Amino acid sequence: MADPKGFLNHGREVAKSRPVNERLKDWNEVYVPGSLLPIISKQASRCMDCGIPFCHNGCPLGNLIPEWNDYAYREDWQNASERLHATNNFPEFTGRLCPAPCESACVLGINQPAVTIKNVEVSIIDKAWDSGDVAPQAPERLSGKTVAVIGSGPAGLAAAQQLTRAGHTVAVYERADRIGGLLRYGIPEFKMEKRHINRRIEQMRAEGTKFRTGIEIGRDMPGSALRKRYDAIVIAAGATTARDLPVPGRELKGVYQAMEYLPLANKVQEGDFVAPPITAEGKHVVVIGGGDTGADCVGTAHRQGAASVTQLEIMPRPNDERNPVAQPWPTFPMLYKVTSAHEEGGERVYSVSTTHFEGDEDGNVQWLHLIEVEFVDGKLTQKPGTERKIPAQLVTLAMGFTGTDRENGLVEQLGLELDERGNVARDADFQTNVPGVFVAGDAGRGQSLIVWAIAEGRSAARGVDRFLTGASDLPAPIRPTDRALMV
Repeated sequence: MADPKGFLNHGREVAKSRPVNERLKDWNEVYVPGSLLPIISKQASRCMDCGIPFCHNGCPLGNLIPEWNDYAYREDWQNASERLHATNNFPEFTGRLCPAPCESACVLGINQPAVTIKNVEVSIIDKAWDSGDVAPQAPERLSGKTVAVIGSGPAGLAAAQQLTRAGHTVAVYERADRIGGLLRYGIPEFKMEKRHINRRIEQMRAEGTKFRTGIEIGRDMPGSALRKRYDAIVIAAGATTARDLPVPGRELKGVYQAMEYLPLANKVQEGDFVAPPITAEGKHVVVIGGGDTGADCVGTAHRQGAASVTQLEIMPRPNDERNPVAQPWPTFPMLYKVTSAHEEGGERVYSVSTTHFEGDEDGNVQWLHLIEVEFVDGKLTQKPGTERKIPAQLVTLAMGFTGTDRENGLVEQLGLELDERGNVARDADFQTNVPGVFVAGDAGRGQSLIVWAIAEGRSAARGVDRFLTGASDLPAPIRPTDRALMV
């Protein structure tokens, strides 16, 4: 185990961020390159010999956190990488993007700042890449079975890599022009540079996975044709149906879904545009929705030179500290979070609801009208006399997603059943009502986190492997009904 007195000798220290005035001038990741390694051994030493590592249960992947903390403390990076990859195909993704439910479940976190698990994780994998310890793992033999994976987000990529390594011939179908799903076009460059995706794709290609871009199953190729061509199918198409805001003025120019706005900024970084077709430059920007997608819109608007940025949230401001009654340790608490985007400026307004938009004579949005709300007897109600309007020349709707895409016809073409929440239904092996068709990630789970997507992709791969061969040596971290300690 790591230093038994590490948590007594060292306080929590996290990755250093670049100055705001510097990082707003570019789209590079906000953290100072190489700033973690000098401190990471001490930080890993804070991991306690706690006997029952609740961080395992807090992590949907069941990451072997105490083991790779110990290796990191001893600066044995090769073994640390091996233990990290034992449960996680893409730790450089989760180390940058996951909200770290493992840290909420850390035993040290009962009465001290938790171990910086996420920072240790990303340090290990970045060191592994730099040292050449991340190599392709091609299968020793092929099974003769073929699998199609629909969607190239974290769930689809995890399922594809596991199945390829099991010896099956796997093709990943992606409707966008590049592989990565929301990792590619939903996550801004300043949160995760796309070079991290690119080198994983090259690793997977070297292992034998095939990629087919610009093909939307259901429109460009019917689901029935895919069933005839492949022995099994994994649907990992995400939950891409965005929640809308049906209020007067929604039709005005300048009101967009977040996923209409964010991908264009990423396409500029890919070299597709010199400037984005939708930009915040010089505009008063309002972001509706207080979650991570909303924060991504905030950071993007800052970099595009917005005149002002206001983020609205209908719920009350979360607490700064865990509520020991409502959200006791080791559950994942809903806390007030200041992301790198919020550090860069803008205003956050809680307990408000949009009533309507107001535009100019040319149909461009100019104002957003809102009203304060509160919970009365458990019901959200408006507070009379609190109406006001704020300038809004660009509005992004970041209010979450309600389910998988139903417009392309895939669900109907394959004859898939949906659950009560509108997601594709599946059994304990992640198989749908159609034999040989499986579902993983947000398409079956509903809108969730990257760590859940990878865990589901790995588990679905095991179900596919069992379906094709009768047995499987692939690990299965979770079942579809598992919730671990997350909300």
